[in-house]
Amino acid sequence: MASTSSSTLAISSSSTLLDGRAPRCSPAASSQCVTLPTLPPPQVQSQNRPWKTTAYCRKIARNVMAMATGEAPAEVAAYELPEMVRTAQEAWDKVEDKYAVSSLAVAGAVGLWVSTGMVSALDRLPLIPGVLELVGIGYTGWFAYKNLVFKPARESLIQKMRDTYKEIIGSS
Repeated sequence: MASTSSSTLAISSSSTLLDGRAPRCSPAASSQCVTLPTLPPPQVQSQNRPWKTTAYCRKIARNVMAMATGEAPAEVAAYELPEMVRTAQEAWDKVEDKYAVSSLAVAGAVGLWVSTGMVSALDRLPLIPGVLELVGIGYTGWFAYKNLVFKPARESLIQKMRDTYKEIIGSS
C-alpha cells in the first residue's frame, strides 16, 4: 500500500494592510506561504487636478479678454474651416426658405429610420432575405450585360451619367 503524505498550504490573510503591503511570511515558512504582490499606493486625484483647472481658467480668461477687446483669440484665428464646410455654409446662406429645407432634412432622416426598420423586419422573415438576394444578383447581372459589356452601351451610359450630373449641378 502506498502511503500518502499531505502538505499543508497556508495562505496568509489579514483584514488590515499596513503601508499598502500585504503581510509577509517568515523566511522559514516561505515554501508553504503564498503572498500577493504589493501594489503601489493609490494616487490622490486632487494632486493632479490643479494644473488642469488653472490652464482651463487661463484659457477662458484669455477668450473673455479677446472678446471684450474685439480681437479674435489666437486659437480661433489660426484655425481655418475645411473647404467642404465653407461650401456648405455658403449654400445654407443662399437658401431662402430655411424652414422648408430643415423640414425636408428631418423628414428624410425619419424616412431613412423607418425604411431601416422595415428592412430589418423583412430580414427577420425566414424566406424573404434569400429571395431578395437572388433578385439583387439577377438585376446586377442584367444591368451589367445591358450597359457594361458592349462598347456602345458603355458610352451611352457614361454620356447619360454626364448629362445627369450637368443637370443636377448646372452648367457654369
